[in-house]
Parts: sequence; C-alpha cells; structure tokens
Amino acid sequence: MPYTKKFLTELYWMMKRIRLCEESLIEPITNGDIHCPVHLYSGEEAVATGVCAAIGKNDYVFGNHRSHGHYLAKGGSMDAMIAEIYGKETGCSRGRGGSMHLIDPETGVMGVAPIVAGTVSLAAGAALASKIRKDNRVTITFFGDGATGEGVLYEMLSFAGLKKLPVIFVCENNLYSTHLPVSEIRVDSKISEIAKPFQIETCTADGNSVLEVYELAKKAVEKCRNNEGPVFLEFLTFRIRGHVGPKDSIQGTKTDIRPKALIDSWIKNDPILRFKKHLLDNDLLSADEILQMDLICEKEVRNANIFANKSNMPNKSELDKYVFKK
Repeated sequence: MPYTKKFLTELYWMMKRIRLCEESLIEPITNGDIHCPVHLYSGEEAVATGVCAAIGKNDYVFGNHRSHGHYLAKGGSMDAMIAEIYGKETGCSRGRGGSMHLIDPETGVMGVAPIVAGTVSLAAGAALASKIRKDNRVTITFFGDGATGEGVLYEMLSFAGLKKLPVIFVCENNLYSTHLPVSEIRVDSKISEIAKPFQIETCTADGNSVLEVYELAKKAVEKCRNNEGPVFLEFLTFRIRGHVGPKDSIQGTKTDIRPKALIDSWIKNDPILRFKKHLLDNDLLSADEILQMDLICEKEVRNANIFANKSNMPNKSELDKYVFKK
C-alpha cells in the first residue's frame, strides 16, 4: 500500500521522540532526581505509534504501567508527562501520580494505571458508553503479556464479545512478565488464542514493524466503527531496558536474566532502525531529512526536561487537592 511522505515522516518522528524521551530519563533515574518507579518503553515504540496512527483524536486510549509511548503517540503533552514523572505541579496529574498515572482527556488518553489489567475494564466500560451514545468512537486498551494472568481480562473479553463493543484489545507481548519468560507462565505462549472462545477476531503480528502494526490496527478500527468489533491484537516486541528503570534488579542486584543472545537479537531488530533503513533503502526520506527530524526531537526532549526541572513541586498544604471530586 502506498503511503504519503508526510505519513511516513510522522511515523518515524513519533517513534524517535518516544525513544529519545525515554532515554533522557535514564540519568535522572540513576542519580535519584526522579523518585517514582519508571517503566521505560524503549524498544516497543512501533506498537504505540502504529496503533495510535490508526485512530482519531476523539477515540479513547487506556494504558498500563509502561505507557509513556501510548500517552505521547495519542497526542499527550511531553512537557506535562516529564513534569509528572518528576512529581511537579505542572505535570498532567499535577505531580500526584508519577510515571504510572498519566492522563490527558483532551487528546483521548483516559488514564493509565500500574495495576495489571487494571484499565481493561475501564476501556470496556468506555466502549459500552460509546455504543450506547452511538458516537462512533473506538477504544484501545493496551496491556502486557502479564495481564493474561488476571481474571478481569477474560471477563472483559466475554463482555465485549457478547455486546459487540467497539474496543480493541492490544497485547504488547515483550516475552517476559517482570523476570519470568512467557514459556514458564503459560501452557500456550500464543496469547492471541485466548480471545477465540469469545468469538473475537484475533491475530499475532510483528510488533517491531510499525507499518504492519498500523495496517492491522487500521483494519481493527474499521471493524469497530462498522459494529463488527471487538478485535484482539497481539504484538510481539521486546523492551530494551529493564522491567523497572534502566536495568533489571532482582533483590537489589543489578542483573538481567534474559539471555544475552536474545537481547542482542532484538536490539538488531530495533523498530526505529528497521524503519529508518526502510525509508532510506526505498528513497522515501533522505539521510539529511532524517537527521533534521532527530535534531528536532532532541530539542523537544531537552526543552521538556528543562521545563520539568524549572517547575515547582506541589504545595504541601494542597496535598489532598485534586484527589477527591467536590
């Protein structure tokens, strides 16, 4: 399928800015300037970028503990996100939530939460509301492979299948639940199979190919808008960084139990490098055009970190403000 130069540029730009944003957090996490737990999305950018490119501003997105990419790809403010990670008043949750509690209703980011599978039911509820209102919205719920161990996911698959809800279940399978490989957790490692008993269309695909992700998401969105949903998409991908923070930590020891050969093979399969090669090899973008985009992304990330560092911490006298609706 032919794509416009503008569209391809936007895909590369989004993946690159997500990556640079994530990597900019490593030093402040390491030196203690960031105090909250941070689950980095580096390596998985093609999923958020491809899926969110297939939906509109009015559509809804719900995320999980590793949702910086989802938030940015849907249009959330980088300034507000990084400020939130630093716990600042200018953050998208006014510094009360940190890395794992991001929200921007104006762009359709309806909330992310660290509870495994915790927002899946919220997404199903939003999709039900959309169907009742007939507003033609599609809801995306992003979750990891670990969510398949939670009963609420199966309950929502059953409910969504029964009510034909306009919701797309997106499983980002990075092959490890915290420190355990999927093969040691599940009898059947092909996660997409879990949706079939609920008569939900499903597939497993390459999560490091942004164009493949986009095409599958686009078809899923069309089905949902035509009242033929829900759809379950499993994307195979891999996190370059640790489960929490830059490196994995087991009982205080900095280590990564994932085989080095496996990590190296996935690094070679980096979604951004793959897409960059595709663009260059097919004369879709020039090396200079890509370099200029990289520089723009670097500047945006640098300015967002400066904004966060200059922002004020929440006033202690307002500790309970914005927590409860009055």
